[in-house]
Formats: sequence, structure tokens, C-alpha cells
Amino acid sequence: MITASQLSLRIGARELLSEASFRIDTGMRIGLVGRNGAGKTTLTKLLSGQDATASVVHHTGQITRSGEIGYLPQDPRTGDLHVTARDRVLSARGLDTLRQRIRKAEEAMAKEIGDKQAKAMDRYARLDAEFDALGGWAADSEAATITSNLSLPTRVLDQPLETLSGGQRRRVELARILFSGAETLLLDEPTNHLDHDSIVWLREYLRSYTGGLVVISHDVELLREVVNHVWYLDANRASLDVYALDWDRYQTQRETDERRRRRERANAEKKADTLRKQAEKMRAKASKAVAAQNMLKRADRMVSGLEGERQTDRVANLRFPDPAPCGKTPLMAEGLSKSYGSLEVFSGVDLAIDRGSRVVILGLNGAGKTTLLRILGHVEEADSGQILPGHGLKIGYYAQEHETLDLNRTVVENLRTAAPDLDDTRVRSVLGSFLFSGDDADKPARVLSGGEKTRLALAVLVVSSANVLLLDEPTNNLDPASREEILGALRTFKGAVVLVTHDEGAVDALDPERVLLLPDADEDLWNDSYRDLVSMA
Repeated sequence: MITASQLSLRIGARELLSEASFRIDTGMRIGLVGRNGAGKTTLTKLLSGQDATASVVHHTGQITRSGEIGYLPQDPRTGDLHVTARDRVLSARGLDTLRQRIRKAEEAMAKEIGDKQAKAMDRYARLDAEFDALGGWAADSEAATITSNLSLPTRVLDQPLETLSGGQRRRVELARILFSGAETLLLDEPTNHLDHDSIVWLREYLRSYTGGLVVISHDVELLREVVNHVWYLDANRASLDVYALDWDRYQTQRETDERRRRRERANAEKKADTLRKQAEKMRAKASKAVAAQNMLKRADRMVSGLEGERQTDRVANLRFPDPAPCGKTPLMAEGLSKSYGSLEVFSGVDLAIDRGSRVVILGLNGAGKTTLLRILGHVEEADSGQILPGHGLKIGYYAQEHETLDLNRTVVENLRTAAPDLDDTRVRSVLGSFLFSGDDADKPARVLSGGEKTRLALAVLVVSSANVLLLDEPTNNLDPASREEILGALRTFKGAVVLVTHDEGAVDALDPERVLLLPDADEDLWNDSYRDLVSMA
């Protein structure tokens, strides 16, 4: 359970929340919604007890917590990268170290002889009894069920975290949190990187969850099927609007509230206007000056006491400029292969990206889609094969975990680094079109929400004049209006695009010509039968 009293939250000079009091209790399944940058991620991090108080993030008020809290951030990068995925999941209940000791005892029993073997057998028996007393074997089965439903096969669970893709690591963290048995779950965009079957399973799991739950998601179906409360974080009014309603009834109630606000304001402004006109007539007479002044004050009070109308959210104005001139085939790859240790990710990838071509890369999670984009973008090296840049090649790489951003630099500094030839006026103008204006442009990138990081990374692409865009899940973390902006930009971009996505709408907007299937490196002309694989891949 989590209780907040008079909680205020500010980033720099911008107030996100003002003196809000609320409670997250057992059985409450809350959908926390609001536009990108409203403060949803910062608020959940603060509620989780993690450090959300960077130098530009300030809060006042009191938060009390009871019971264990499971928190899934948008970009989980925690944990020892050398441990296996299975041990990372089991560590949620402290079973990983005990299991490792059992393994060592098993190895000793097989290797040693005589007294040493007998001691190893005794040690194994004690550890096995301790593991069993902690519900270890049943927990092992429970963890296996969760990981299987999140499309994490045994071969992945036995790999070190450092060998996994970003999507696989995020699913490991989600599995760990669901397995933890925490009384309260705080989940930030939990369906990112999940295939269709895993999303369906997760919806059912969360719908039957009996503890407290706060979920940030732009997946409307998840909100519709899971939540029984909706909290709207209004960035314009620095308020948290609490609705003890499911998603569909919340939508209806929100419209009703907005109509009421408009009606009340219109009536009050009409009455206030009448008072002001009467006061103006009375001010000419000295004997009635005080009465006129009182009338004006009353008129001001009538309007100022009203609940403000919800303003229309601004949307980033995203359009890619004309790409830099280039040759007929600006990017080619021959015989690319990549392995992590003994695990082969893909091999023999040949690819030719012609000027203005549109290619989708499909494959199950872990097939190497992100790895291939990183290699094409010169972020990672292939084990074999080569990248052949064509005449005039300018690559713009969008990374799903925003690795291309320097989180220790400000928003402005990130853009200036990407486009050093732009003057300050032009830099500020571009950032303004991506909703980074005033103090927001001077925030360090590390305090940005996932959606804000996405907007900044896209702004960097816009100023790059790239003629080949490598886009890895570009619509993740975006609110519906911002997502439509990037889809519109994709439709009109004249350069080449190589796209990795689970978003069928992004593929429709791209209107691809070809598809590359990993890990087998098979290439084919695009047809609608491949569309069904997009959300499953």
C-alpha cells in the first residue's frame, strides 16, 4: 500500500503536480494516464522509493509505503549482466544464490570421491531441504510458467543478461517483478517489446491481480481490460484527476466533466461581465466608487474560483526534411554474422538499401533485429562480413532504448552535438516544435520520460538530414497523438527506411517494399501475409 499526502512535484521551473493526496490500496488497479512529459514516469519512480530526485526534480509532501513494491521502469538496466536470466528472475525471492550453491554441491558430488564426496552429498541434502522449505521447487515452476508466457524459452533463461537483446532483458525484468510476490506493482509501459500472445497473457494476469497496481500504458486494450480506476495527470493544470471507474466509463465521465466545466465557466463569465459593466457605470460617481470596486472584486472572484478547463494537449510537429543527396544504393551489407559466445544470433545477412527504399525486419524476440540495426548504424561490430557505404550515405539511427542520447547532457546540448552547424535560434526552434521550450530545453536528458526521450531522439534525426533511417521501435512510449505524428512523418519521408517494430500501424504507414526475416536472413517482397507476423514477432 502507498499513501501520498500533499504531494507536489516540479521539474525545473515547471510544476507537474500540486498538493495531491491519494492512496493505492489492495484491489485497486489504476491506469495512470496523461500526455508524454506530464510526469507519469517521474511520479511512479518517486512512489516506488527509487531516486527520482535529480538536481532538477523537486518534490514536497509525504509518501508512506507498506509491503513490498515491484517497480518496472521503462528502460530497466539494473542487475549484474554476468548472471543468467533465470537467476535474475529467481533473485526476486532470494532463491538465486541458494540455487547456485545447490549447483556447486551437485558438481562436487559428481567430481569428488571419498570423504569429500560424502561432505558434498550432506551439503546438497541440507541446501535442498532449505530450498524446499522456502517453497523453492514450487517457486521454480511458478517462475518457469511466467517466463514461458512472456516468450522467454529455456535457452534464453540459461544465457547471461549481457547476451540478451533489449527486449529480452525487459521481459526478464517484467518476469522478475511478477514473480516477486510484491503487494504493489508499479509498471511503466509493460507491453513494450512483448509479442501478441504475451500481451494477451499479461492482460489476463493483471486483471486477476489482487494487490495494488499502477500501470502506465498507451495500450488502450490493456487499460480497458485491466483497470478499475483511472488517474489522469494533467500537465496543464498540475493536477491529478482521480476516477474510481473502469476505462470506458472514465472516458464518458471525462467528457461529462469537461462539458460541465465549460458550462459553469460560461455562466460565471457572463455574470462577471454584467457586474463589470455595472461597476464601470458606477465608477464615474465618487459616492459609488467603493461599491464599484467591490463589484469588480466580486466579478474576479466568480471566475478565479472556477475549476479550470482541460486544455488541448500540444503535439510535436514532426516532419522529416528532404534527405541529403546520395547514390543509387547508399547502404549495402554482405555476409554479416553475429554471435554471443557459443550462441549464434544470425549469419549470412546480405542487404542492399537503395535510395528511397522501405524495408521491414521481422523475427521473433531474440532473433537479432536490434543487433542488426546496431551493426548497420556502426554502433556494434559484426563478427564477420562488411558494411559497404555508398556515395553520400548519411545514416540516422533511432535506438529503442535511446542509447544514442547522452543522458548527462541537456536537451539543447544533445541537439547541438547532432547538428553543430545550426545556430542557437534554429536549435531552439526545432526543439520548440518537439515541445521542448523554455526551461524544458535545458533539462538533462536523464530526467526525461520515455516519451520525451523518444521526441528528443526524433528531433536529432530531423536535424541530421539522413538519407537512410534505421528505426528500432520508434512508436514505443508515445501517446496516441504523438504516435500519429511519427506515422505521418514516415508516410511522407522521401529517404530510405529500415524499420523494426511490433506496431502494425507503423508498418502500414511505411508501406514497405521488402521484408528481411531473421535469423535465417531470408529476403522477400512485402505482401499482406507478413502483416500478421508484425505483432507476433
